[in-house]
Amino acid sequence: MTIATIDTVSTGVRTGLARGRGGGGPAPKRIVVAYGFWIFILSDIVMFSGLFAAYAVLSGNTAGGPTGAELFNLRNVFIETMCLLFSSYTCGLGALSAERRQPGRFYLFAALTFVLGAAFLFIEASEFAGMVAKGAGPSRSGFLSGFFTLVGTHGVHVTSGLIWLIYLVAQVVVKGLRAAVLRRLLCWSLFWHALDIVWVGVFTLVYLMGDFR
Repeated sequence: MTIATIDTVSTGVRTGLARGRGGGGPAPKRIVVAYGFWIFILSDIVMFSGLFAAYAVLSGNTAGGPTGAELFNLRNVFIETMCLLFSSYTCGLGALSAERRQPGRFYLFAALTFVLGAAFLFIEASEFAGMVAKGAGPSRSGFLSGFFTLVGTHGVHVTSGLIWLIYLVAQVVVKGLRAAVLRRLLCWSLFWHALDIVWVGVFTLVYLMGDFR
């Protein structure tokens, strides 16, 4: 009777060629990079969770100042929300174009993503400027401190994402859609989609619920 060695499996495939059986070697670099970047995104989500919690505690502390219902313009907030959501869609199309080695389509969708993200920031900056002009700055009350910190932190992330996008487009122009550039594009697209998820929380907790307080 023959005893099967540890180097074989029931299917006849050697363990040295089978993933997940101790002999498959390291995971592809693309998977390792994506996994590491997910850890970064989760750490960012933890930070935003703390900011959400702080805002929820401070949202009712207006110190006799204006409330969200008096300050927020839901029409403008809806427009900026649509800009960011559509930018996530164009970001996904750009990533798919890059994977298919279609640089022309990638440049188009990257430009659309940048324009939509910049429009989002412009509307948000206009909102901040209008609030400060009315005397509703971050030092006016606990509510406004929490608001500017939470929404402003998200805005800083969007700004960083747009700068990162410019850098990546420049890399595609210079180096082409090689593997290393595609990995960086993957990380950026994960970052951008995560910002959309965070904004849905901001839109719901800060603007929709705040408008009815």
